[in-house]
Amino acid sequence: MPAAGGRGVVGTRYGPGMDTAELFLASDAALRSVLDRLTPELLATPVPPEWSRVSDHPTMRDILWAHAYDEAWIPDVLAGKAIADGDPWLERDLLGADPIASYDALHDTATAAVRAGVAPAAMFRFQYGDYPAAEGFAHLATYRGFQAWSIAHLLSLPFHLTPELIDGLNEHVVPEADTWRQWGVFPPAIESPADADPETRLLCAVGYWKP
Repeated sequence: MPAAGGRGVVGTRYGPGMDTAELFLASDAALRSVLDRLTPELLATPVPPEWSRVSDHPTMRDILWAHAYDEAWIPDVLAGKAIADGDPWLERDLLGADPIASYDALHDTATAAVRAGVAPAAMFRFQYGDYPAAEGFAHLATYRGFQAWSIAHLLSLPFHLTPELIDGLNEHVVPEADTWRQWGVFPPAIESPADADPETRLLCAVGYWKP
């Protein structure tokens, strides 16, 4: 993606851990590790209505489509495009005859675009505002990382966030949790059990943990 000043570091390293582009890639990989285990039967599983824009009995297939749509948009977002400029993906059949393979292909393209590099001054133009790339990657990572856990929990699939991903989300997301909570991104925080492990403490901090 050509940009004034050339390509630079993909994300900004705010602390000793991973930068936000690395956090995005780790969160996206975690989500893919869950979605790749969806069978045709699991794709028909009902999901909570608040997970989907589909108003009539949304299923896991609707969630898979939404994530395929998000992946399709990543190269465009990195290039400074926005839905306000037109949406080339909304009306496409993004899942086709093999939904998982179709999602994986879009994920591969998104991953390659991120790894190719983003100019340090790049802005991500989301529907709710424009953000510097470093902050934008943290936004993109948040949904993916916690959706990976939520989907696995709903479907009783064995899954744990990696220690590196837990550290990255604690570094870049948890400090902003109260602000994002005011926007309706996170539910109220939960008091973590006394013997909670790092994953449980993270999930409690953003209000997602369920016993």
